[in-house]
Parts: sequence; structure tokens; C-alpha cells
Amino acid sequence: MPVESLPEFTKAARQRWESIPAEIRQRLLANVWCGRCGHETTITNFSGSLKGSDLLLVGKCAECHGDVARVIEGA
Repeated sequence: MPVESLPEFTKAARQRWESIPAEIRQRLLANVWCGRCGHETTITNFSGSLKGSDLLLVGKCAECHGDVARVIEGA
């Protein structure tokens, strides 16, 4: 997946994101639901923050460029 720009993360969110193995991170980015397209897509132009113990990625659908989000539950 080409990187259009480096994602913006809060410090804590970046630490959590980087603790996930690279292979798993790529799978998470490629498995995001788009309500507008009605199917799985890839998230692009995303940012990350922690909401409680969960990592929240907010960005755009690779196909329609609509808003999408991915929650990665914390421990």
C-alpha cells in the first residue's frame, strides 16, 4: 500500500500502533468498513488517537473518499 503522507498520531496512540506487528497493521488498514460503499475497504489519510484503552483510526475510504474509522480494542 503506498503511503500518501505520514499519519498523525498522538504520542500514546503512536506507541500503541507501533507495538502492533507491521503485518497485522497492514491487515487492519485493509479491513475497514465503508458505510457509503457498503463493503470492506482500505483506510487512507488516517490519524490515530486513544479513546480510553482503544486505538481509534479516522480517515478516508480508498474508493469513495468518504469518512471511515477503525477501532482497535485495547487490553
